[in-house]
Amino acid sequence: MNNLNEVEQKIAESLLQIKAIKLQPKNPFTWASGWNSPIYCDNRITLSHPAIRTYIRQNLSQLIQDEFGSVDMISGVATAGIPQGALVAQDLGLPFTYVRSSAKGHGRQNLIEGEAVSGQRVVVIEDLISTGKSSLQAVEALRAVGCNVVGLVSIFTYGLDIATKNFADAKCPFFSLCNYDALIKVAVTNGYVLESDMTLLEKWRRDPENWLAE
Repeated sequence: MNNLNEVEQKIAESLLQIKAIKLQPKNPFTWASGWNSPIYCDNRITLSHPAIRTYIRQNLSQLIQDEFGSVDMISGVATAGIPQGALVAQDLGLPFTYVRSSAKGHGRQNLIEGEAVSGQRVVVIEDLISTGKSSLQAVEALRAVGCNVVGLVSIFTYGLDIATKNFADAKCPFFSLCNYDALIKVAVTNGYVLESDMTLLEKWRRDPENWLAE
């Protein structure tokens, strides 16, 4: 696994160890979209493990500094990006907001919670990137109030081509601490799946919508 960096390897090992990510190539999950998938991800579980939570927070903060330099605000994507974003904002000493999946149905009917100021350089925090659709809805909501969204960072990405296209179309750079290709290499090495499963796992990432089609 010498082609993986230390952070990718550590994050992959941690997510597999605490079952935040499960791989079942022979007994696939069904996503809400109807896609069959060999992988299920729930990064909220990391919040219950202080050492892993701290490692993720520190490396998200470092990633932001490395890729975007000085920023003015951190914003989380509801719901799983909210705690991660708040931890990172605290770490960097920055203001924090979060973006709802839809506007609140009462009161001021907020879509963005917290104080978003026009012109601020903002980095958005997400726990997971699949197609990128919900993440980019948050980016557009912040841009609509005048924020300068310089990019997005996440804990994990499936590495799907549709996400790459969606972020490129939105002109929003994005970076993740770990990705699907790194994860399945670690999973094979550590015995979570068999080496004979690799072809099936790699095929899913290339064409998830038609993965099990004959």
